[in-house]
Amino acid sequence: MPKIPIQSSTQRNANRSAHNGHVHLLGICGTGMASLAGMFHERGFRVSGSDQAMYPPMSDFLAELGVTVHEGYSPDNLDPRPDLAVVGNVIRRTNPEAVALEQSGVPFESMPVALIRHFSGDKTRIVVAGTHGKTTLSAMITWILHHAGLDPGFMIGGLVRNFAKNYRLGTGPFFVIEGDEYDTAYFDKRPKLLHYQPSIAVITSCEFDHADIYASLDQIEAQLAAFAGLVPRDGFLLACGDDPRVRALVANAAVPATLYGFGKGSNWSASEVHDSPEGIRASIVRNGSPVASATLPVFGRHNVLNAVAAIAAAHRVGVPVEQAILALGSFRGVKRRQEIVGEARGILVIDDFAHHPTAVQVTCAAVRSRFPRRRLVAVFEPRTNTSRRAVFQTEYVSALLDADLVLVREPRDVGHLPPSDRFSSRRLADDLRARGKTARAFDETDGILDYLASQLTEGDVVLIMSNGSFDNLSTRLLETLEG
Repeated sequence: MPKIPIQSSTQRNANRSAHNGHVHLLGICGTGMASLAGMFHERGFRVSGSDQAMYPPMSDFLAELGVTVHEGYSPDNLDPRPDLAVVGNVIRRTNPEAVALEQSGVPFESMPVALIRHFSGDKTRIVVAGTHGKTTLSAMITWILHHAGLDPGFMIGGLVRNFAKNYRLGTGPFFVIEGDEYDTAYFDKRPKLLHYQPSIAVITSCEFDHADIYASLDQIEAQLAAFAGLVPRDGFLLACGDDPRVRALVANAAVPATLYGFGKGSNWSASEVHDSPEGIRASIVRNGSPVASATLPVFGRHNVLNAVAAIAAAHRVGVPVEQAILALGSFRGVKRRQEIVGEARGILVIDDFAHHPTAVQVTCAAVRSRFPRRRLVAVFEPRTNTSRRAVFQTEYVSALLDADLVLVREPRDVGHLPPSDRFSSRRLADDLRARGKTARAFDETDGILDYLASQLTEGDVVLIMSNGSFDNLSTRLLETLEG
């Protein structure tokens, strides 16, 4: 099997910035942009930035670095004149600071271009794309490589608990990137993932999402197919064989795809999967033959698939299966991915980033499987541009059926949508009650907190799901229970 080419330290050093000047980031408080600011800071650059809304944890992180952050956008933020500006995808063409930037003559680029040009262009890139599982799988691969002594760099869309951050420069030859399908910048509407030029590409799944920028599932399939087509002939394309759309979109790639999944047609798979007090036990299978047994400290079969993919990707760059499994035994997960916030009065509080109905369904199923004899209380906030629309109104019903009690917040900031296009939490609660579930909708988060405080009893598991802060509900609930 040909190995992925690894560039020499001479090659890696050749592409690094010639001098460490002043970099200014527009939209600095976004997860990826704040990470990029941290990377420039660690590389020795002077860093400044601007953003409209500054709030923890990113505002605290940037303050700890000593980064100057201007609240609001203004041409004045470009004084003193930076040597380079990086423009986040939240910035519109009419933004006054962006208009002044274009007139200033200061060179500027997008976040993914900056990531490649200054930090990962000289390394072997492992890029994870797909609708679900990108963050956890990227974190697993990174931890395996780190555990093997390969000191990878990474940029991931969640805080990796083993590193207590979501980025790292690394000194080794590999760089792991979570391939975001959102657009790049106002001057480049391609998805970010098409900039990353992977040597190793992983595609986890393909479903409709991001209704604000994609009109159909066909468009998402086309972008993932284009991503698969970026893998060079001496590269490695790993794809989830359990997803028929993924199998179809990789079928015509220049590199034959290696498949992972639970299906018999996969090159890498898991069998004999069982829950245990320590996690999930499984047999890792390669080309139909068991190669190792593993106990994985994760919830849910979807995370078993993530582990299989991580083992396969690491194996491709020379990490033995047994060593990868040993690393996963100490994998601490990603913050806000089935994160146990704490337990008080016998009530367990779990925080999760789930927002797409498939993610909500597998997360509920995972927690139900882990705690089969405890009442599961699911609390959901439809916050994404897609979930605030009626696109998945009916799908969320089946997604939440594993819960015993469901509480849903009405979506925020939907006034710009026609009433017929808005997601209705009240309708969801009505539909769940028609299916025999106890469910309630709330206009405000405070109402949910009050209801939980009055209704929870010893033994309950509260699963709180949102891709936003949800007004710090998980922390506030735990504090209320402890008080």
